[in-house]
Amino acid sequence: MAIQMNAFSPGTADSRPAAGDPAPGFVQRSPQNPRYSFDSAAGRYLVLCFFGSAGDGLAQNALKAVLSRPDLFDDRHASFFGVSNDPADEQTGRLANRTPGYRFFWDFDLLAARRYGVVPPDTLAKDTPLVLGRCWIVIDPTMRVIATIPFQEDGGCAACVIDLLATLPPPARFSGIELQAPILFLPRVFEPELCRHLIRLYEAEGGAESGFMRQVDGRTVPMQDSSFKQRKDCNIRDKDLIAAIQTRFLRRVVPEITKAHQFAVTRMERYIVACYAAEDGGHFSAHRDNTTAGTAHRRFAVSINLNDDFDGGEVGFPEYGPRSCKAPVGGAVVFSCSLLHRVSRVTRGRRYAFLPFLYDDAAARLREQNLRYLGDADLTKDAATDKTPAPHSNES
Repeated sequence: MAIQMNAFSPGTADSRPAAGDPAPGFVQRSPQNPRYSFDSAAGRYLVLCFFGSAGDGLAQNALKAVLSRPDLFDDRHASFFGVSNDPADEQTGRLANRTPGYRFFWDFDLLAARRYGVVPPDTLAKDTPLVLGRCWIVIDPTMRVIATIPFQEDGGCAACVIDLLATLPPPARFSGIELQAPILFLPRVFEPELCRHLIRLYEAEGGAESGFMRQVDGRTVPMQDSSFKQRKDCNIRDKDLIAAIQTRFLRRVVPEITKAHQFAVTRMERYIVACYAAEDGGHFSAHRDNTTAGTAHRRFAVSINLNDDFDGGEVGFPEYGPRSCKAPVGGAVVFSCSLLHRVSRVTRGRRYAFLPFLYDDAAARLREQNLRYLGDADLTKDAATDKTPAPHSNES
């Protein structure tokens, strides 16, 4: 591929994000992952480098500069993501991920390049030569742009990026203070006896391995990968028990969401008791809950702990620092499904939890429209399209 290395003039073809703008997310192929979601790396400083081709001398010098600083690019303070538009970089093997700290995207279809405005918006991958405005994008832990730095012929841009990273505070204090994730923390949603009853239900019926959703070829499909998620779930089928749970949500959770977010919850998806067990290595890596067509209707996630005799298994929000939280027995953590979150590995005992999603009538219509994107009929009952009646719902 012939790549013409250019810089665009601000205010004309250049639509690159500026300081303070949200950093666009995208999903692109990488050397070790056919569908790497860039925004799943949030929670540390990110450097996105649009260098075009590693066969170019200026790009080689830029890569050499960042590879010489593993003290900065350690996946704790910062991570580097190089974006290649040259198929020869993959074919020759001259670029490879190096963890911690260094990863690459194969952006041969220009998806990322267009999203970040480093090519004109109407550019096609087959265009020859490719006009590329090479640059570095420095991004904060909440996926907002800190700086956009164009490539310089003397190579000084790499030094500017490294100097900037070296002066930034620890990711947990990127804003100048330690932030609290925008969550609701609600004790006393379930009474202790209800918690014990739900645990007994799980122990009597057992749980089945639960996966996660991915968008593959336009379809929402369930996936299994124990390195990403390890959890077993038990479905609640007793209608009286479901009604009791709904009553508690209507009285103790829904009003708090209305007060804090001015959002009127009318629907609940999924009635399960989930178990993260130490003997299984129970955990859930960083993810968002509404990133596929089959899950786009989800608005809030709720995590209610049913016990506390375990270690690990805490809910964390990487974009807002390393702190994690462990709700008391019967207590809920409520958060937007758009927030990146994870569950740390359980190291002792078992964590039992009730884990529904909440949404409203408008989202219910979206959910109905997106049924056609579900790639597995069984998913309609147990995962993304559960038809269980919800608070204020007239579904049957």
